[in-house]
Amino acid sequence: MVNRQRLSDEFARLAAINSPPLYENEIARYLVGRLENLGAEVLFDNAAEATGGEVGNLVASFAGQGRSSEPLLFSVHMDTVEPGGQVEPVLRDGVFFSAGDTVLGADDKAGVAELIEALQVIRERKIPHGPLEVVITIAEEIGLVGAKHLDFGLLKSRRGYALDTEGTGWMVLKAPAANILQIEIEGIAAHAGMAPELGLSAIQTASLAISRMHLGRIDQQTTANIGKIEGGVARNIVPQNVSIIGEARSHDTDKLESQTAHMLACFEQAADEMTRTIDGRQVRPHIRAEVRPDFPSMAVAEDAPVVALARSAAAILGQELKVRLGGGGSDANIFNGHGIEMIILATGMNKVHTHDEYVAVADMVKVAELLVEIIRQA
Repeated sequence: MVNRQRLSDEFARLAAINSPPLYENEIARYLVGRLENLGAEVLFDNAAEATGGEVGNLVASFAGQGRSSEPLLFSVHMDTVEPGGQVEPVLRDGVFFSAGDTVLGADDKAGVAELIEALQVIRERKIPHGPLEVVITIAEEIGLVGAKHLDFGLLKSRRGYALDTEGTGWMVLKAPAANILQIEIEGIAAHAGMAPELGLSAIQTASLAISRMHLGRIDQQTTANIGKIEGGVARNIVPQNVSIIGEARSHDTDKLESQTAHMLACFEQAADEMTRTIDGRQVRPHIRAEVRPDFPSMAVAEDAPVVALARSAAAILGQELKVRLGGGGSDANIFNGHGIEMIILATGMNKVHTHDEYVAVADMVKVAELLVEIIRQA
């Protein structure tokens, strides 16, 4: 039932529209036209005001046709990571790549195209279905910003699917929670050649802390990273200030808090070790730490109705649908945190966030077929 050429053309149009986070007005207006032509009532929430973006999250509602059932939600996002700019999608042997030094944007425009095609098939084949809701968020790629500011009062659905993970034939039922760590270290500046003993290096303090820190893969549920360090003024000045940004993630709340506490303790221990006497007084690097929850964990049971529905649809089509553990955060984390049971479905995209990103048309067809069958059975 899926029109392969129409789906391919849809993806090519979407990929060619520049849509970096918070600058999604052009693609949003395009999507309004497409969804309204498919019979949706479309509106935007007030997320633009809260985020400083060009446009809010798009919420589209489709009335049920010939069937009375609980509403079903689909979530995708309209933004892409940089480097974006003028993306030129090229099709080689049935696979889309970027022709230039940009990402392709299959994350998440493959999901958007697949969802549009599925809705097109439902409409033209007059397939009976219950009420459908579609949320297309802004600024997902910079910390799920759109979803965090979504007006959830606009939604009636309590179940759904996010189209936003790599490969095909996969669904993600669990994803970790994350904490953001912002650390500021203040030492004492001094001339590095003439009077280094009068200085207290913030960078040395940071290096000592990080060298003692457990980072990377902590266990199967937990990861940690120091992602950004900025500090110092010049090569001949003992650095007074340094700023550090890191994160901890875990599927287990206790492990997340334990890892976060460990990372903070490393900075305090390093400050203790760097403490010294300068001009007759004892000085210690000053540590200012801020920990902010980034997103909650999600954990949907394998026997949940939303999982059973996806498996049933895949079985009808002869598709394999396996479960894997998520390592990143997605809009689905936020939806689950608001009481909407949502799992993540793979969209066929591969090597996302790189210049080598690609997606095969055949894989997008499979995903669109799965969405049609899910809607038909819901």
